[in-house]
Amino acid sequence: MTRPHSYVLKMILFLAVLGGVCFMLLLPLRDAFMANTVLNGLIVGVLVLGIGYNFRQVLRLFPEVTWIDAFRKSTERDGSSVGISNLGTPKLLAPMATMVSNRQTLSLSTVAMSTLLDGIASRLDESRDTSRYTIGLLIFLGLLGTFWGLLGTVSSISDVIAGLEINGGNSGAIFGELKRGLQAPMEGMGTAFSSSLFGLAGSLVLGFLDLQANQAQNRFYNDLEEWLSTLTRLSSGAIGVEGEQGVPAYVQALLEQTAESLENLQRTLARGEESRIAVDSHLIAVGDKIETLTDHMRTQQALMRSLAETQVELKPILAQLASGDSTSGGSIDEGTRMHIRNLDVYVTRLTDEMKSGREETVQQIRSELKLLARVIAASSAGNGPTNPG
Repeated sequence: MTRPHSYVLKMILFLAVLGGVCFMLLLPLRDAFMANTVLNGLIVGVLVLGIGYNFRQVLRLFPEVTWIDAFRKSTERDGSSVGISNLGTPKLLAPMATMVSNRQTLSLSTVAMSTLLDGIASRLDESRDTSRYTIGLLIFLGLLGTFWGLLGTVSSISDVIAGLEINGGNSGAIFGELKRGLQAPMEGMGTAFSSSLFGLAGSLVLGFLDLQANQAQNRFYNDLEEWLSTLTRLSSGAIGVEGEQGVPAYVQALLEQTAESLENLQRTLARGEESRIAVDSHLIAVGDKIETLTDHMRTQQALMRSLAETQVELKPILAQLASGDSTSGGSIDEGTRMHIRNLDVYVTRLTDEMKSGREETVQQIRSELKLLARVIAASSAGNGPTNPG
């Protein structure tokens, strides 16, 4: 969504230029304002209120754009629109927030999109009516001051003409009386022209600001329409061929609900496929571990075979040593006895280590099989039958 920073900047620059022009024409504007302070003050007050309202019209779009951006990020990240309650409730987009608050995914039909855009457009039009009324009010006040001043001028001129006497009088006195009599019509003309000046100038200022506010709102509306068009699902019942009877509303609603259920089923199947891939990867890893354990067991079996062969080879030697010991009356030296004792200790230790290694291998195989069983059970639970309706 495009933020209306540029429109606010244009409005501020326009008011800055207008302020500079008013500063340069301060004395003439002050004299014009003093011609009728009440009416001109009312015109300036309406102008200030209109300027503030137009700025409010543009600034109120900022939270709406922020809400839409946050909503789009949440749906793109989680794939669901359930958690939008944490984003706050917008004012202009309140119908949209209510419509999508209880939906798993944001997917609108053409009728829902049209209704949503019509509601937002009507709210924007209602906000524009006040700005247009202030422009018309400034023009009305300017014309009111104009006619008020002209009425005072006409009545003053009629009084001057009625009171003017030139029979046998001094021309200088007559001219002075005429000059004094024309001051009231000049005041009326000042009221008429000053009110027209402030009213028309104020309407031009509010017209430019209203133009910028309307452009910002139109840009916001167009961006919103483009975004919602990407989320709109065309329905066969909503598009009718000429001369063909339209599909009933309940059939169209049933078809839309079926399409939504099929989309949910498709997402469930996709998640099941991902789970199946994860299970396959776990099975491959377990197979690799079992193959490693098998190689280890084969190595241990070869070691045990070699140990048995060694024991077989040692048996005649031990028998010979025993027979020699019996014949010689125990004349085996101490070194030979120590060597035999060490061999016995080593054989016993090797047997214990092989037994513990076998038990550890069996325990690892059991744990891997338990893990595989849990993964398969979890995958079966995730791929369970879903209700498409």
